[in-house]
Amino acid sequence: MTEANTPKTKKDGIVFNIQRYSVHDGPGIRTIVFLKGCPLRCQWCANPESQQRQPELAYNDNKCIGTEECFYCFKACPVGAIQKKAEKIQVDRELCTNCGSCAASCPSQALNMYGKSMSAKEVLDTVEQDSIFYSRSGGGMTLSGGEPLSQADFATELLKEAKRRRINTTIETCGYADWEKLEQVCAYVDNILYDIKSMHPVKHQAFTGVSNERILENLKKLYSSFPNKAITVRTPVIPGFNDTEQDILAILDFIADMPGVHYELLGYHRLGEPKYNYLGKDYLLSGIMPLAQNRLAALKQLVQEHFNSR
Repeated sequence: MTEANTPKTKKDGIVFNIQRYSVHDGPGIRTIVFLKGCPLRCQWCANPESQQRQPELAYNDNKCIGTEECFYCFKACPVGAIQKKAEKIQVDRELCTNCGSCAASCPSQALNMYGKSMSAKEVLDTVEQDSIFYSRSGGGMTLSGGEPLSQADFATELLKEAKRRRINTTIETCGYADWEKLEQVCAYVDNILYDIKSMHPVKHQAFTGVSNERILENLKKLYSSFPNKAITVRTPVIPGFNDTEQDILAILDFIADMPGVHYELLGYHRLGEPKYNYLGKDYLLSGIMPLAQNRLAALKQLVQEHFNSR
């Protein structure tokens, strides 16, 4: 791993994207800081580059100049993971150590690294560039991923620094972490976006790789410990996994005893599918189409009617 991708201190973290001008991940106009690392392996994950904690090499062969014209990556790779395939290269993932040397030498950026080491100050200096939009819209910084709790100490440093600069804070979390980490981080957030994907333990294990027990228990603790926090439970609606009325009603029943908690449905999309190829991974939901708009609208209407009847 190159020096740029290695945390310089214990307080630094690995960030793979900072997205500006978002209006879908918390109130107002927001800057989303994406942290690497996630304990789940959701089959529909739109950010596969977020799953591993450390920086990863990505290769987009559409950008590759070709082995006849360019040979920089061959010379740069210290382990022979860059190999010739027809007129372009291929990456031997078994040999690759994700050191980043080939990406640093690639003139076309066909090779690049997902993730780099940053300090809390470096991140917040970037976030604060849009402070004028936050003050006017009620926006701020949102921590996402991956799972921000995978880097709980770094997330806490980011949130503390944001509070010092009077920036509104939001976290997107799947809730799968030790309670102590969730409690530590959420002490410094204004808004919590909390995923509940399914109440069915077997399906949850099959589609995400983990049980939902800890997730559900942590939401109960979160609601009890932070009664004044703005909590929104969100469910990505995935065809064949949780797209029935029964699936959604089961989640609504679970949060029924939590007055003040909001609930949202998110539509499934395939925008992250090309990134699986860049990382040499298989997209397990290939061929699965997004839910029809009228079907998603009907489920959203079901949710609205549920809250109207309370």
